[in-house]
Amino acid sequence: MCEIASYLSGDKLYGDDFGAEDIRAWFEDEREAYANLGAKELDETQYEYHALNQFHGFGHLPAHLRFEHVLGFGSCFGGEFEPIAHRVGCLTIVDPSDAFVRSSVFGVPCTYVKPVESGTLPFADASFDMLTCFGVLHHIPNVSHVVSELARCLKPGGYALIREPIVSMGDWRQPRPGLTKRERGLPLRVFEAILENSGLVRQRVGLCVFSPIPRLGDMLKIRAYNVMALTRLDGLICNLLRWNIHYHPLRLRHKFRPQSAYFVLRKPA
Repeated sequence: MCEIASYLSGDKLYGDDFGAEDIRAWFEDEREAYANLGAKELDETQYEYHALNQFHGFGHLPAHLRFEHVLGFGSCFGGEFEPIAHRVGCLTIVDPSDAFVRSSVFGVPCTYVKPVESGTLPFADASFDMLTCFGVLHHIPNVSHVVSELARCLKPGGYALIREPIVSMGDWRQPRPGLTKRERGLPLRVFEAILENSGLVRQRVGLCVFSPIPRLGDMLKIRAYNVMALTRLDGLICNLLRWNIHYHPLRLRHKFRPQSAYFVLRKPA
């Protein structure tokens, strides 16, 4: 099997074994790419995944816990934190773009930190009680190293919520409308192995994003994953279609599958 075939099959994750020069080029391509797709025109009130996060993530955290120090890895304007802002002491957001920087998010003091090319985070061990990473890792080449850094910065007993696409998102060697130059999904088997190797323990995994659901939302002029009924329906369909997960579809039937996985993880105490 040629090398590109091993990536498209989902046996390997493209970019995860890149050297420093290739990582640097990738980093520069992605630095402002997401903001330039239109994200910088939004704000924290226009977040589109509140029901999805509640159903697959926040709803599975202990209701009594307060999180004094929270990390939002690639959280842009911090919109995801609105439902739990009253439980957060202070927030740190790692994001490469200046377009999202603000001093507070939903009344929570917020500090923005820029990532570096290597993916190594400038935080001491066990700095955060909880972290989120939603749709960010697929923009990064060296995912294994970055996940190990996220785990390092989490306190023992702390929680990590991570959601990523588990499909190829098309052939990343060619331009794709609406996508950045470098982004590609994480094959589920490889993604699970990376998380396990980091030392984080899986509490729950939910499959999500069946493509007709957001299209239905568009037809109804609503944000599908801000509506709990549609989010529950999406989760049910994705669970029923888990047998049909294909990273890079070769046939039409391969496309009827979950497109993302949502992990609730905990660092052993």
